[in-house]
Amino acid sequence: MSRGDVGCGGVSQKITVDGRRAVWRDLAVVAAGAVLTASTVVASNRGLWLYPRIFTSAVLPGLPFGVHDILVPLAGCVLLWWRRRWPVAVALILVVMCAFVPVIPAAAIALFTVAARCAVATTRWVTAVALLPVTLYLATRWSFQSAEVASAVTGALLVVGAVGWGLFVRTLQERAERAESESALRAERARQREREAIAREMHDVLAHRLSLLSVHAGALEFHPHAPAEQVRQAAGVIRDSAGRALEDLQHVLGILRSPLDPGAVARTEPPQPTLRDLTHLVEENRGAGMHIEVELDLADADSVSDFTSRTLYRIVQEALTNARKHAPGEAVHLTLAGAPRDGLTLEVTNTLPAAWPSTAPPGARQGLIGMSERAALAGGTFAHSRTADRYQVMAWLPWAA
Repeated sequence: MSRGDVGCGGVSQKITVDGRRAVWRDLAVVAAGAVLTASTVVASNRGLWLYPRIFTSAVLPGLPFGVHDILVPLAGCVLLWWRRRWPVAVALILVVMCAFVPVIPAAAIALFTVAARCAVATTRWVTAVALLPVTLYLATRWSFQSAEVASAVTGALLVVGAVGWGLFVRTLQERAERAESESALRAERARQREREAIAREMHDVLAHRLSLLSVHAGALEFHPHAPAEQVRQAAGVIRDSAGRALEDLQHVLGILRSPLDPGAVARTEPPQPTLRDLTHLVEENRGAGMHIEVELDLADADSVSDFTSRTLYRIVQEALTNARKHAPGEAVHLTLAGAPRDGLTLEVTNTLPAAWPSTAPPGARQGLIGMSERAALAGGTFAHSRTADRYQVMAWLPWAA
């Protein structure tokens, strides 16, 4: 069986189940309407309730009592089967029948359906039409002491009650749909934020590794006769960066995979780098040939919040990556200072080459955007500037985000 056959079979089965439920629900409504209408007929014929007829059975001459007062109302109840498909038509037909035979319960059910399923404007004029027979009946009666008048008022209240209940149900349905829509929107926004966070993480992690690959591969390409030791060192950096990039990519893909995926394997989240790993990051870049001068002036660095610490590490990582990509071989000066009351101030400055390096990989400014977003999420600020011979990245983050 093909994949398409399985999908179609599943949809067909769901539609069949829903269709069966709808059939049984419609049968139950028709049966309830028939029982209530039959009870009304019996009560009216036994004098327990005087049904306010506008037209008597004389308008239907020749019909026996059973046909006119029992079979015709029950036949009207059958119309309830189509109340959801043609709610207005069914309601109007039953309202007209109310002038001849006691089918008020069936008409009330139809009016409830109109109020619950149709527009409010449609509900208004259908309700007005439904109340018209009662209005005409009361207008033709001079004495308001009649039991039929009381029955007419009761019928009007039944109509108003059915419409009101339908409008109430409609309001509940609209609120439920609105709540479901808002919940879906919140879930989509949460997924979007998660995707953006993963995209930033992927860019920060992979860009650092891939830039090492690009710079050293370009150096080997343009210096094919470099000393053997330099070639060996560059090849080692390329091999190490490629291996780590592959590990990082596998980690990111593991995050993206759904836990419900049968092929997914439970993974342990590796610890995220923080300010404690800044020395290792600097040494790694120095090993790749960068000339980095570091000035650290931190008071009680261990009290920096984990979120701020991770954010600052990623900003430094991206700043060094940009310097390596766009100014290879140039000097980089990194300054980080801060205290609990003052926050953390970061400056990464690098000199610019006289000419744009031909080995530099293309940039899409995603690194600058990512650094700015990370700083904003931590409650800090980010800026960058360029002069004729220098490029500077500046960030300020609160001590505790």
